[in-house]
Amino acid sequence: MEEIPMSGAAFNSWIALVIWILLGSYAVFTFALTFLWARIRKPAATMSIPADFLITVIIPVRNEAENIVALLEDLDRQTLPTAHFEVLVMDDSSTDNTADIVRAFSANAKARIKLTPLPDERTSAPKKRAIETAMTLAMGKLIVTTDGDCRAQAGWLHAIATCYLHTGAKLISSPVTFTEEASLTDHLQTVEFASLIGSGAASMSAGYPSMCNGANLAYEKATFLEVNGYDGVRHIASGDDEFLMHKVAARHPGSVRFLRHRDAIIRTAPHRNWASFYRQRKRWASKWKHYQNKTPLVLAVYIFASNFSALLAGGLALTGSISAFAFWGMLALKCIPEWFFLGSVLNFLEKRKSLIFIPVTQIFYSLYVCFFGLAAQKGQYEWKGRKLS
Repeated sequence: MEEIPMSGAAFNSWIALVIWILLGSYAVFTFALTFLWARIRKPAATMSIPADFLITVIIPVRNEAENIVALLEDLDRQTLPTAHFEVLVMDDSSTDNTADIVRAFSANAKARIKLTPLPDERTSAPKKRAIETAMTLAMGKLIVTTDGDCRAQAGWLHAIATCYLHTGAKLISSPVTFTEEASLTDHLQTVEFASLIGSGAASMSAGYPSMCNGANLAYEKATFLEVNGYDGVRHIASGDDEFLMHKVAARHPGSVRFLRHRDAIIRTAPHRNWASFYRQRKRWASKWKHYQNKTPLVLAVYIFASNFSALLAGGLALTGSISAFAFWGMLALKCIPEWFFLGSVLNFLEKRKSLIFIPVTQIFYSLYVCFFGLAAQKGQYEWKGRKLS
């Protein structure tokens, strides 16, 4: 019996039905994220720190002369007594005077700050190498990582220590946002970044960790060694945070926590040029294809498909294949739940001024996700002036 070809109208109806189903599920998914985010409670009140408790803060740096003093000053005024933490600055062959600045500051600091120069050797993952080298020097039971261009509040380490001592978590992910916004693009980055932080926190709340950020990450040194650190992913330029988290979660289910405490928020400057923004997001997106854990991989594909379907709906509306009413209904399914979720995360991050920019971000976000999902398939990236692959 001869098959009857599907007509253009029937095909468009079928595509529209798929979009409705996908965006409807996305709405449910986003409301679930909002619920999971809301149920993360602030940790219990401050507790006394055991006399032998020690944190090692690891800061991989390269050419951070403009930023490193501010971070070191933040570390020097932590409310956690200096006897309970040490700082290892791992200098990856900076070509500016980063190393001289760190040495001069550490000579007069209250905190124990040590500079370690790294060899100027080619590596596909310089940040992983810096952390692994620091791990051989670290005296602390708990490792905390951040970046040289970040800012920390005075209660940062105390909040992390308290969370760890209360929960016994093997790995703790803490919030990251941007410093004061000065332009439209700054606000758009703040909203977009809040979605990543909130989604990662919600996934931990659900017991299926997907995303975290190495600019504010803590984990037991013993656990890092137990899961063999970056074995198996050492060749990948990015992922010093998420790949490690996935390994810890697989070895110790239920042991990964998100620290929802405003004292624990780390801030960094938004990208002020598109080239650096592009390089960072491409490097992040490149991790998708390397995920061993199926949960974050499925989520990455699902988010890509949901955002692509929103773009497809716009294309169908422009060609008259679906009605304007149907298009706005599809858009509402995607955007209204996102508004509730992003609003709650931005409120926690004390970024209320960015709330009005949520609709603007939503206009571009679908295109953005699809673009970087495809761009990341080309396997070459740049970090601090070095080509990585």
